[in-house]
Order: sequence, then C-alpha cells, then structure tokens
Amino acid sequence: MPCSVIGSVAGVKAVNVHPDNPQKYNLPTVMAVIELVDPDNGYPIAIMDGTSVTNLRTGAAAGVATKYLAKENADSAGFIGSGVQALLSFLALQEIMEINEIKIHNRHLESSEKMAKMIRDTYGIDAKAVETAREAVTGLDVITTTTHSRTPVVLSKWVDEGTHINAMGADAPGKQELETELLLRSKILIDDWEQASHSGEINIPVEACVIGIDDIHSKIGDILIGSKVGRSNEKEITIFDSTGLAVQDIATAWKVYEKAVKLDVGLKLDLLA
Repeated sequence: MPCSVIGSVAGVKAVNVHPDNPQKYNLPTVMAVIELVDPDNGYPIAIMDGTSVTNLRTGAAAGVATKYLAKENADSAGFIGSGVQALLSFLALQEIMEINEIKIHNRHLESSEKMAKMIRDTYGIDAKAVETAREAVTGLDVITTTTHSRTPVVLSKWVDEGTHINAMGADAPGKQELETELLLRSKILIDDWEQASHSGEINIPVEACVIGIDDIHSKIGDILIGSKVGRSNEKEITIFDSTGLAVQDIATAWKVYEKAVKLDVGLKLDLLA
C-alpha cells in the first residue's frame, strides 16, 4: 500500500491477512511492515511495525466517522466482534463519545466477556457480553462490526432509526457483515469507491448490481472538509464502509516517527553503510 503525503513523507506498507494465524501459529491475523522514505530523494527514514499502526488507524477511522455521523448526544455502543480491532475501535469511540452503555457479541462468548470486563474495570462503563448479535445492535446508537463474516451478521430489522454503523470487517471480495436491505435503507459513506466496491462492505451488492456509485452519499473525506453534509436528521441510518487506505497508514506512521525522534527511541541504522 504505497502513498505520498504532499509536503511531508512518502512510504509503503507491506501487509498480509491470514485469518487462521491466531489458532494455528499464535500470530496476529493481520501483519505488516511500514517503510517511510524522504519524498525528495528516496532515502529510507524509518522501518516500523505496521500491525500496530494498522490497528490504530483503523480504530481511529471508526472514531472519526462516529464523530461526524452519529446523532447528537449518542451515548450507547454495540460491537459485533471482540478482537483487537473491536478494542481499538472502542478506544477511539470513547475519545469522542460519553458512552454509558456497551453491548458486545462474539460467536465465542468468552471473548466478549473478556472485552466487557476490561472495559468495566478500566473505564467504569456498563459493558455486557450478550449471546446474540441482535442484542448488540437493537436500541444502541453506534454499532461497530469487526468480523470476517461472509454472511450478514446484522439484519435490517434489528437496526433502529438514527443508528450509526461502522462497518470495519469486510476487507476482501465475498465478505459482508450487513444485510443488503440495511444498506439500501441507509446513507452510505465510503473511504474510496474503487476499493470499497471491490472488497468493502458494499462489494457483494455492487457485484449483484443492487448498489451502484450513485447510491453512495459521499466519501468520508468529503464530510471532513465540509464539501458534503454528513447526518442530516436524527432518524436516518448512516453507514461508514471502511476498507482502509494507504494515506491513513503513512500519516499515522509519520506521527509515530516524529514522536520517536522527539523521545530519542528506536534503533538507529545507516542503511547505506
């Protein structure tokens, strides 16, 4: 995933996804390495772990989308999935929401219970593990999905008016977390059409010609710069289809690099020696 941020840095993330890693090798599902280079001359500035950067920037994207798309005074959140990405999304959400209630569902209840306990113990928020996806969706203001499902796990009939949904899990063709009917009754925002239509939450209905580019409200970036309006009323359902872009990785990695230089941490190497 290559990217150049004008006026600052360029870089590339080499990333791979292996869903069976946790069970087979005790390794993360997603692993990555990031190289930053000077855009003027190509000199390598830094090499760093890209897995943690990926997790951070993806969680942050959910937080940013929620800030601009959730209804005013939203104070409850549901999570479908309870892995690392769900946790990072929670950390982002609690930076911009006053969360009073959380419900978490995972097909493995013990995983949901572990995340709920951490949130209760660390943040003092009423967090509960629930046995069904419906319980983690209905009546809650913000929903975040972080699964690898190829069958919709959130049905339209469960979702109340005014809900905001961060659809973070779909990252390959054939994956879909939200029922197509739900997409059709919602305001959809994406990070990039080419990527979202190929491997994001909308990829299956796009392939079936049920959803097209004209059905997409805007890119999330258009909301941030004010060229498009996000939520227009308290009743509409908003969905952010997040696939993750290289600019997120490189911009985040640059901040990590700047902080490392300031704190004088890291191993210094002369790669041309």
